[in-house]
Order: sequence, then structure tokens, then C-alpha cells
Amino acid sequence: MDYKQGYNRWLTEEKVEDGLKVELQQLTDEKEIEDRFYKNLEFGTGGLRGKIAAGSNRMNVHTIGKATQGLATYLLKQKANPSIAIAYDSRNMSKEFADTAASVLSANGVKVFLYPSLRPTPMLSFTVRHLETDAGIVITASHNPKIYNGYKVYGNDGGQITDEAAKEILGFIDETDVFEGVQTIELEVAEEKGLLEYITEEVDKAYYNQVSALSIRKELIEEKAAGLKIIYTPIHGSGNIPVRTMLEKLGYEQVEVVKEQELPDGNFPTAPYPNPEDKKVFELAIEMAKQTEPDLIFGTDPDCDRIGVVVKENATSYKVLTGNQVGILLSDYILNARREMGLLSNQDTIVKTIVTSDMVKPIATHYGTQVMDVLTGFKYIGEKIKEFGETKTNNFVFGYEESYGYLAGEFVRDKDAVIAAVLIAEMALYYKEKGKNLYEALEDLFKQYGYYKEDLISVEMDGKDGQEKIGAILTALRENRPEQVNGVKVATVEDYKLSTRYNCLANTQEQIFLPTSNVMKFILEDGNWFVVRPSGTEPKMKIYLSVIGKDMADAQATVKSFKKHVLAVVGVN
Repeated sequence: MDYKQGYNRWLTEEKVEDGLKVELQQLTDEKEIEDRFYKNLEFGTGGLRGKIAAGSNRMNVHTIGKATQGLATYLLKQKANPSIAIAYDSRNMSKEFADTAASVLSANGVKVFLYPSLRPTPMLSFTVRHLETDAGIVITASHNPKIYNGYKVYGNDGGQITDEAAKEILGFIDETDVFEGVQTIELEVAEEKGLLEYITEEVDKAYYNQVSALSIRKELIEEKAAGLKIIYTPIHGSGNIPVRTMLEKLGYEQVEVVKEQELPDGNFPTAPYPNPEDKKVFELAIEMAKQTEPDLIFGTDPDCDRIGVVVKENATSYKVLTGNQVGILLSDYILNARREMGLLSNQDTIVKTIVTSDMVKPIATHYGTQVMDVLTGFKYIGEKIKEFGETKTNNFVFGYEESYGYLAGEFVRDKDAVIAAVLIAEMALYYKEKGKNLYEALEDLFKQYGYYKEDLISVEMDGKDGQEKIGAILTALRENRPEQVNGVKVATVEDYKLSTRYNCLANTQEQIFLPTSNVMKFILEDGNWFVVRPSGTEPKMKIYLSVIGKDMADAQATVKSFKKHVLAVVGVN
């Protein structure tokens, strides 16, 4: 793609707003101009994600319009009179992008159900199923910095679109001219013609009722919820109303909100990187906690699909639990509660991703239940829920990934921080009645099942050159598989691009029955492992590490050493 030709076309095109033209005219860095125009913004199973700016490789009303026109064409090829639900979060330009998508879809004759104000991503998943629409869109870039936004597409099951659907939609997008090929209509006209309908509170209430039903120890909540003290931060996002509504509905009366982070704000003034994995976003909450001494602190990201939990580590310090640790706690809590209630079955299954801690496996074995691994990305967990519903071979009880995403129930098909908040509050209440906090409960699990410790290395590799470098690193690992790491033999290599599992010690191989993805996993003789993959949503290469230690000090020392040697093997400084 000739980036200069694209750049010049945007400068002269009548449909490009003056503000975007001025932005382009002010660019002086040739590399920046090339990065904005050397390709179209990529559309995949995660939809679109990119920086908000002018250009074909950026998020703006024109690239949103082009993608939506392709989606409209796809939906109209699937069936007559299709429908779609649209939601958006608190990010800059989210409402404008949602309105653009609604305009394009309505102009093409697709019936649009549009939320009139911001909602969490999981509520869009629920809405697709509840209103029985053929697809869904949510405008969000999750926990990325403020310069980013995104566009996620959902299928009629409420899960993110499949690889096959994404390829087909991409074909129609590629056939669409960004300016001449996009149909639009005024939203007021679309509403008058019955092509656009705003979603009412009835859908919110239906969602809240379903979330309420997920409580396991209902008597405990009815009798004791009022005594649990919670500090909650929505981190300037869409979780504020739904999370607080659910906690109030269930009887949690002592919920304090971090005022400085309460209201939606796409500039994220108190949290430049609004990610609940980052302890910095909890600094205000922790200051509050020093005064009020809550039982529990948690925060949700801008689109309220991820949640971070903070616990008191000792008398003076607070600790943000990792996504793996919260997942382990919830897995054990849910299975234990189901056993206590007489609901446990050997068909009960926890679904996790291949980069998530294996500590859940001995826990599931203890309860006589199952664990299944899927590729990274919650859509693959959603696909398993759909598969279980069709085959009846397994009963989905919980799904999670290390990046702070959790789901119970089957009425949502994406990670859901509203559901997770309710279950975490119940779990904290249960342990409080036993005289423990969540940190002490986690310590008990480590003592019982082993001291698992994980780490994640994110290597920034921006722009065209960065993407090429990530590809080259994975190709080198594939063609020259490491035989050992710091003297420990590599026992198994799982290559998800080639769908092959190599037993390096026996020199045999077998097929992996998962979708293909440019991911490699290396499992050592001692059970420690690492995974290398490109991020699906950010210009980064990610390296995941997992070790098992004799105690936590040993695990921490081991992961530190392992990290150094893995970086050397991968070839990253």
C-alpha cells in the first residue's frame, strides 16, 4: 500500500473533516506518516483497535465507517432483515464511533438497538442474547491508555466472532472504499423509519436478575452481606452504576467509592494506564483504606470486563492480587461451595487459557472436576460454553484468564467484572466469617497445592518495524527450538501455529486440536514453562512465565532467575 498516495488522498478528500486534515498537515515525521497510512487498520477476531487519529491505520469515524459497511454487507449476506446491538464505554470518541456504526448499519437496512449511554462490554454480550440480535458491537479499548480506542464485534451467541467470520467480514471491508463505499443516515431519520431503537432499562434489569442468581451461598449473603466493608473504584469507566447496583441489590450496604475515579472520563486523569493489573490505579483506594480499614478493595477497568483485587498483606501494606491468584481463589471457592450445596459433578469444568497458571489443575483434581485449556482470548472460553451446551458432555462452572478476566454463568459469553465483583464479594464474606482475609485464604491454597508463581514480560515493539521483529523472533524459535533453559531440558514444545505438540525427550509429536495462532509454549522437565506470543491488541510481544517453588521465597527467586534465562533464549534484552 502506497502510504504517500493514501496520505495525499486524505488531505484532499471532501469527506475528511477539517480537524483531521489540519492534524495531518501538521505531521513532520515521515515515519509517523508512513505508520498511519502503510496499511489499513487490521480487523480480526478482536475487531479493530488502534490510536485515535487521522489515517487509514488509525481509529477515526472513517475507518469505523469502512469496517461497519463491511460488517453490514456480511450480515445482509447471512440473512434478510438482520439486527445488531451496540454499546460503548467511557473512552474519548466512544459515543461518536457508536453513533457512526449505528448510522452506517441503519443506512444499509440493518435494525440497530443502541444503548443511550455507556455500558460495560459484558452487558453488550448479554444484550445480543437477550434481544436475540444477529450481532453486536462494543466500542472500547479495554484498559489501554487514553490515546486508544477499539471496535469489538460479537456473534449471535454473544461471544466474540469466530476466526472464520472475521475473515469473511474482512473480505467485505477490503472491498469497501473508505469514503465512496460507506452508506450513512441521520440517526433521527433512522429512528423515524424504525431502523434504530434505543435500548431500555428493561434489558438492564434482566441482566441484574441473572447476575443475582449466580450467588451460591445465598443464606450467607442475606444474613451477613451488610457487615462487609468494600472500597470500589470504576477507574473512570462504565462499571460505576452496574457494579454498585448489584452490590446494593444483594445487600452490601457498606460500599465506598473512590470519588476521584467515580465519574466516566476518557482522559483517565488519575490513572494514565487504567489497568487494574497496575497497583498505581489503586493508590487513592489504598489511601482511603488506611482510614476506613475495609475487608475488600476492588476496581474495574474502563469497559468493566476486568477486575483487580487489593488485599491487606500485613498490618501496614496492601497487595494487588494477580489475575492468576484471583482465578485460583474463585475456582476453589466455587467448587467448594458447589460441593457443600450438593451441586458438584464430575462434569463440572473450569476453562482457562494456555498462558494461565496450572495451579487450578490440582485443585480441580481434589474436587473430582475437570480443567480445559484454550488459546489466549476470552472468546475461546465463550466458544467452549457454546460447545458444552451442544454436546452436554461438560458443565461450565467458571472460566478465567491471567489478565484479570473471569466469568460464571452462561448468559454472558465474555469476561464480566460485574459478575466477578459479586462473586469476589461473596467469597470475601465467606472467609471473613471464618476469620480470614483473601490473602490468608490464598496462603492456605499455596500450602495445600504448591507455590506457583507467574510473571509477564511485555516488550514494546511499535509500528511496522516492531511487527516484523515479533514475527522474526517467533520464526527463529520455531526453526531453532531451544533444547534447554539454564541447564534444564525442554520436555515439550507446543506450536499453536503448526498445531503440533513435540515431545522433545521421546522425539515424538501429536496434533493440538485448537485454532491456529502464532504462539509457542515451552515446558521444561521441572514443570516450569514459558510462552511467547504477539499481543492481539497492543504493539507488544508478550512472554509469560510460570514456576513452582518449595515455598513463596523459593518461587520468587526461581521466577526471577528463570526470567533472565528465558529472555536470553528468546533473544530480547
